[in-house]
Amino acid sequence: MTDREQKSISIPLGIVIQRMPGVTRWVSHVWKAVGVLPGAAKADWKELRRDGDAVEFHAATVPLELFRTDTEAYLSGLSDKIPSIYVVMRDSETDKPLKIVLATASPYEAQDYADTGEEMVEKVPMPEGLVALIRDYVELHHQDEVFVKRRRDKSRVDLKEDGIGDARIRQTSDVYRAPRKTETLH
Repeated sequence: MTDREQKSISIPLGIVIQRMPGVTRWVSHVWKAVGVLPGAAKADWKELRRDGDAVEFHAATVPLELFRTDTEAYLSGLSDKIPSIYVVMRDSETDKPLKIVLATASPYEAQDYADTGEEMVEKVPMPEGLVALIRDYVELHHQDEVFVKRRRDKSRVDLKEDGIGDARIRQTSDVYRAPRKTETLH
């Protein structure tokens, strides 16, 4: 199968999460996605770096999937001042602080996850090599959609009065007429 025929590609992407001390007494730590590692091996909250109270972890490796039908979204993301990967996380129900749900290059998909309110979405700058890979993928697969203006139907729909009044009652005048004076209620 040629590159052009492939519907999608998948790249392992390591997610780097930073733990910082909280600034209030109610929050002991703040977690934030700060980087991605293209081609990373599997990891499970492996400590990468410690600087005082700040600690960076290689939290997980998730597949970054690129689909040829989403190239418009990738173009939108690449056109940002700083092209980014969006990391989707949620609170974990295990002993790990966060569950990494996915990483995406599509700002549209990231917005969908942000709208639910159940997940946290962090924007992480894309490394230059990943920018080049996604740009090459878009150049190979992107096809501009041709805008087709819808033409108005010229048929006259106001000439026939369907659904007005009761068809079983013959009337020569408007169906919304007022009752006659001779009709009285008893």
